[in-house]
Amino acid sequence: MHHESDGQAGRCDPNGARFGSRDACNGACIYWTARILVLAACLATHAIAADAQHKCKPTVIDTTRVHAVRDGRTLMLDDGRELRLAAIEVAPASRAVLAELVRNRTLKLAPLGAGRDRYGRIVAFAYAGDDPETLQYRLIADGAARVAAHVGDPVCAAFLLAAEARARSQRLGIWSDPGFAPLAADDLPRLQALAGRFVLVEGKILSVHPSGSTIYLNFGDRWTRDFSVLIPRRGERNFMAAGLAPATFKDRRVRVRGWLDLRGGPLIEVDSPEQIELID
Repeated sequence: MHHESDGQAGRCDPNGARFGSRDACNGACIYWTARILVLAACLATHAIAADAQHKCKPTVIDTTRVHAVRDGRTLMLDDGRELRLAAIEVAPASRAVLAELVRNRTLKLAPLGAGRDRYGRIVAFAYAGDDPETLQYRLIADGAARVAAHVGDPVCAAFLLAAEARARSQRLGIWSDPGFAPLAADDLPRLQALAGRFVLVEGKILSVHPSGSTIYLNFGDRWTRDFSVLIPRRGERNFMAAGLAPATFKDRRVRVRGWLDLRGGPLIEVDSPEQIELID
């Protein structure tokens, strides 16, 4: 004898009512319970990974004291060495903030890469006293500095960029000054006026054009006039390693940081993934 299905056989009612057989109900409930447990485990794993990603803890190899503060990122040390804080760009007001952060405190140095620049200065992250965060983080979080074009460590880059974004959204320090706000990619007079300076520029990439040893990210129809970003081929591997293939940037809205140049139109040359943030 044929019975028409009511469409609810084998389902479990969340309120406890059963449709169909007990086995079907138990099986379905076990299935969904397992799915929920897997989802919870995945969410926990992602939370742990996200937390780890935002930990920037360079290894300390030296302890010293500060003799004088030269500017917002340069310190003269008691032993005669000169320290240049890595990974930040500063403003004139940064000096007072840095001086307060290091006042009467020992300094722990954590160099990255070669550890010195071409002028013989130590280039490093630094901790003041027992502070668990670097001076770089404190300056950026207070709105007294911006993340530089090159950080030297992808985890620290992500951590510092997040701190900068919070300070910018709260208009702390330099971010209360419209002169430090990210520039629009189509504001050509403003871009041309700021050539030679470190800037942030926001806009939509209209096309990606490989040409010989260079990849151009074009924000307008005419590269001789409009803003563009230049990625040397040697730097492409850095983007690929970070999961940011330049070819995928087309039609994406981005924030670019670096030193603004004029080569026909305004241009920033980039070779580090932290110089380009996807913001759409």
